[in-house]
Amino acid sequence: MATADGTWRYRERFGESFGRTYFRRFPPGVCSSLGIGTYLGEPTAAVDDQYRSALQSALNYGINHIDTAVNYRCQRSERVVGEVLSTTDIDREQLVVSTKGGFVPFDTTRPDDPGRYVRKQFVEPGLVDTDSLVRGSHSLDPNFIEAMIDQSLDNLGVETIDCYYLHNPETQLLAVEADELYDQLEVVFERLERRRAAGDIGVYGLATWQAFRVEASHQQYLSLPDILSRAQAAAETVGAAETHGLQVIQLPFNVEMADAFTVTAQPTTDEPVSILEYAHDSELSVVTSASLGQGGLAEAIPSAVDAELSGDTAAQRAVNFARSAPGVTCSLVGMKSLEHVAENIAAGTFDPLGASAFDTIFE
Repeated sequence: MATADGTWRYRERFGESFGRTYFRRFPPGVCSSLGIGTYLGEPTAAVDDQYRSALQSALNYGINHIDTAVNYRCQRSERVVGEVLSTTDIDREQLVVSTKGGFVPFDTTRPDDPGRYVRKQFVEPGLVDTDSLVRGSHSLDPNFIEAMIDQSLDNLGVETIDCYYLHNPETQLLAVEADELYDQLEVVFERLERRRAAGDIGVYGLATWQAFRVEASHQQYLSLPDILSRAQAAAETVGAAETHGLQVIQLPFNVEMADAFTVTAQPTTDEPVSILEYAHDSELSVVTSASLGQGGLAEAIPSAVDAELSGDTAAQRAVNFARSAPGVTCSLVGMKSLEHVAENIAAGTFDPLGASAFDTIFE
């Protein structure tokens, strides 16, 4: 598993090659402020090969944060990550490995009849309660989440997953009320706390799409204060020696999706604040996804914003926008080619924007 000593050794090896604050605190030590994502691409051997080469290059040149999920590319992304972890010369203790569970995963290829597959593989064996299955693909059933942790440990070939996310938990709000979801999360958090105590996971968090960047009136809005209180209650229930293990959140953030900075919907004793501000005040790490808008921002950035950014290419400037946001720990970018790995890593040689620049952009 990642350790403080190991991740700091990785920083010492590469830190001088990058701009200031390229490496940032992330439990249990530090991680690069640029992470490699593994979401996009078809579930084919050819894409496996692309990811394999990209991951190897990223680890060798300054990225020590890998993000994946059990359902990405029919489990193939996790398995490729596992192959790379087993062959790289870099010590496991230097690398942060994050994955997610919540969506029902296919195995290797997409089945001809997804509904039948889900029934045979998950419902009939009792891994998923049909009452918890939303849109036929998403569940926070505690038994299902535990099974997915085991599946991810096997796919990745690791003893410990450094950060385990519940994947888009707000999906459940399409079928249940918020109070019911918070109750459901507390039960799942209890399971995660036990897996944390057993050493199967390091910390846990929520990887979201809508939940933390919409107004409180939105159907898929989630309150981070309420979630943190449920995590604390779960830790107390299982007798955790320290505070709860919910230490990370993930959400989209880029030039065109800056809601995490601009939408003030998280309640405080005074006025509502943005999710970035609330997470920072709560000492949580924030990982951002969709840094390039799934590729669209690699070509062009709105001119008013572009003028404030550093980087030789539009992609580099977009990456630097995401990882410069106040409170952001790491920004994820999907990378399947060696050229894109090199371009994105080079973005880290530029210093990030200061907080005042964000105020100027959004004033």
